Amino acid sequence: MKKVDVVGAVITNEEGKILCALRSQQMSLPGMWEFPGGKIEQGETPEETLVREIEEELGCKIKVGEFITDDVYEYPTVAVRLITYFAKVISGTPVPKEHEKLEWVGHEDLMKLEWAPADLPTIRKLRKESFENPR
Repeated sequence: MKKVDVVGAVITNEEGKILCALRSQQMSLPGMWEFPGGKIEQGETPEETLVREIEEELGCKIKVGEFITDDVYEYPTVAVRLITYFAKVISGTPVPKEHEKLEWVGHEDLMKLEWAPADLPTIRKLRKESFENPR
């Protein structure tokens, strides 16, 4: 089975909402939500990948924060290792260049979206933390 290492950014704003990206019809898993990010290139750290991918996909610069999770999900044809980190936008405004749309979503509404399966462990961890540390 093919294995792919990818990294995702859980970008939060001043209100504590999380930037969620809807996969376009041209992508695999169209119509599902994900954290923006992409494949780790050889010689890149996950953090370097996130900065590069967010600039390419969303046209803004981010500062990578705290590590969230590192999980593997096996789709029928590929095993995806998804490493996620918190991030903040430090310049520019996120614009969906590859995704169908972007939405800022509160912790309490994350489960209302239909997530790509590889992103679910991160969602579960975020929801658990929001219940343990209510704002």
